[in-house]
Amino acid sequence: MVRWIVAYVDRPRDRFAAGAAFWTAVTGTRLSARRGGDGEWATLLPEDGDACVKLQAVRDGGGAHVDLEVDDVRAEVTRAVALGAAVAADHGDWAVLRSPEGRAFCLTPWEGAARRPPVFAATRLDQVCLDVAPGAYGEEVAFWAALTGWPPLTGSLPEFTVLRSPDMPVRLLLQRLGDGPGRTAHVDLACADPEAARVRHERHGAAFVARGRHWIVMRDPAGGVYCLTGRDPETGSLPG
Repeated sequence: MVRWIVAYVDRPRDRFAAGAAFWTAVTGTRLSARRGGDGEWATLLPEDGDACVKLQAVRDGGGAHVDLEVDDVRAEVTRAVALGAAVAADHGDWAVLRSPEGRAFCLTPWEGAARRPPVFAATRLDQVCLDVAPGAYGEEVAFWAALTGWPPLTGSLPEFTVLRSPDMPVRLLLQRLGDGPGRTAHVDLACADPEAARVRHERHGAAFVARGRHWIVMRDPAGGVYCLTGRDPETGSLPG
């Protein structure tokens, strides 16, 4: 059973400091001490509530992934494999796995987190979007729905499927790509006013990339793409 979910913002090692400065500023958090053998992990600590966003320094590229916190890691690894996942690295008390399409995620022990952090500056980082190749889309939706236990809901466009739980701080959005390989991912923020959020993010060093139907694509100072979406920061839903 998933007890908590953490969104990881993955950024290149040589740009980690720039990414950390940006994401703490736009989420109203402070950075924890860095952890790991190479200082590759850090947590965005909110003023209230329990942390649900972390940063990871990666060797190549960048993007996002999720950690699912569970009561029994060993049992959940076995269940995930039965659903079609593959174990990429088993560390005993936590494990890195890959979905049927091949995207990485982690199963880690739940440490009691239960309170979602508050909205900051009319925005909330509350979604990880998984970009899925067309041929893998159905299998990925079925896998993530079964793994989390969250019902799949049709999104605002037919190429989107939303997986969410009212008790969780972060939801999953699966996007069926028109063509090309999948396995990429990025974070999304729900914004009461995406244009105002864009201006504020640009002041902190982000750059505008493109505009979609309900979202604005941005690039942070560490080179990673993310989206400002026109969803209610409290409910996660589109207006109307």
